[in-house]
Amino acid sequence: MTGQRLEGKRMIVTGAAQGIGLSIARACHAEGAALYLCDKDAERLDTAGEALGGRTGRLGWAAGDIADAAAMTRIVEQATAEIGAINALVNNAGVNVFAPPLELSEADWQRCFDINLNGAWNCCRAVLPGMIAAGEGAIVNIASTHAFTIIPGTFPYPVAKHALLGLTKSLALEFAGQGVRVNAIAPGYVETQNVTTYWNSFPDPAAARQRTLDLHPGGRIARPEEIANAVVFMISDECPFLNAACLTIDGGLSVLHHPT
Repeated sequence: MTGQRLEGKRMIVTGAAQGIGLSIARACHAEGAALYLCDKDAERLDTAGEALGGRTGRLGWAAGDIADAAAMTRIVEQATAEIGAINALVNNAGVNVFAPPLELSEADWQRCFDINLNGAWNCCRAVLPGMIAAGEGAIVNIASTHAFTIIPGTFPYPVAKHALLGLTKSLALEFAGQGVRVNAIAPGYVETQNVTTYWNSFPDPAAARQRTLDLHPGGRIARPEEIANAVVFMISDECPFLNAACLTIDGGLSVLHHPT
């Protein structure tokens, strides 16, 4: 353990088995939070949980689909029984769904919103009563720069992420008087396995990677731990007046008028 910035936080992290979610879990665990991890991939989740130290009174996990509201209610109840009343939530789980608008299937449209929007709401709805009763809570929704910019060819993902940002701001105002803060982080490109897989889909993966890096003012993309460190700050008591905000972490890419 490297610090105690999250001492007293009992938090759920979704999509915690890999990538940004696992980095968030590591960072929060290192700062003293009691953690309950959730992911749809049970095998990877077990691996992640054991790597963090195994089941203790301060660390637990359960596989579940955030699109299933009843399942998330059960997981919150289980988490409360194992690590204590939940006073922090990181809605990290999400899925890329990209298709030409008029070719998008109804099933893919529904899947995009079930996970990227409804899933976050299911988790919020499950933890909010306990937070309100305790008079404290912090929720961070992992949005995306797709929440306020549009990249052609990515429909309907940005529609769902725009809505997630709206959910963040609306809940923040609804429950500010009950001591609950709701904020978002909007990452841009982050060097995860999903991004590597995207680069590998091109005939020349190295060239594809370099094109992505060249888009950015600093010539690189984010590391997962850089997103995780921001989550630690936003969940902590270091910023008690931060509410209904969205922190963009994209190296300045989204404010470029056009790529250099």
